[in-house]
Amino acid sequence: MTFLYFDPGLGAMIAQGLVAIVAGIVLFSKNALFKIKSMLGLVKEDDYDGIDIDEADADEDEEDK
Repeated sequence: MTFLYFDPGLGAMIAQGLVAIVAGIVLFSKNALFKIKSMLGLVKEDDYDGIDIDEADADEDEEDK
């Protein structure tokens, strides 16, 4: 009879993998749903909170300083 040994490092690695899988699914589905909604015309372009910075936004930020 063989017993398996699970040390704390393996448990942490399994937990980290599960968190990464859930985060990946959430981020992928958010992006996919936005693309589907935008193709159907259900979302305005201003509603998307992306990480891209437009040049106009950058100019406004420089003027505020």
